[in-house]
Amino acid sequence: MPAAQYSVLDDVQSARRTLRRGGKAISATEVPLQAMWKQLWQKWTLDKPAALGDWLWDVFVVQLAALLDRLTLRRIVALIPVVILILAYAHRIPLPPELMLVGDVLAYIDIFSVIILLGFISRATAIVLGARQVARFSLRLASNALKGMQRLDFRHPREVGGKNQNLSGVRPKNEDDEGGVEGAFAFA
Repeated sequence: MPAAQYSVLDDVQSARRTLRRGGKAISATEVPLQAMWKQLWQKWTLDKPAALGDWLWDVFVVQLAALLDRLTLRRIVALIPVVILILAYAHRIPLPPELMLVGDVLAYIDIFSVIILLGFISRATAIVLGARQVARFSLRLASNALKGMQRLDFRHPREVGGKNQNLSGVRPKNEDDEGGVEGAFAFA
């Protein structure tokens, strides 16, 4: 019984081949030739377009997503001068050369920010130094003013015989050297 099934199956296959060829019988040499064309057809209509689709998916979806994941603000800023150059060479919009420098400043923003911060720190140091000098001067001025006020204290009477006495303990060389107040204030 199995032998009869195979022969019927062979007969069905040969009938299909005959119908495909327009009723003509297919010779034994045409069968491998048809298999080769079928493989070639499958390769160029199914396999190659599928491989092209896989390649396009890889390039435009997978690799683009990976590029966007790696994209940083620094890389975006580095592309700004390239866009400016493309616009400048297209001559559609006249661009001044200052825009090229803006692109360079943006590309090297970290270096310029360090330079600007150093400038701020040096100015802050100068301001602190100035404030320190002003504080030192005002302290010295207040100290001298207090010393001068103590000398002009009229509440305590002088000792006997201290009418022409110098408070610093040093005798003046002449009359003009007496009684001056040190510092910025002078009392008349």
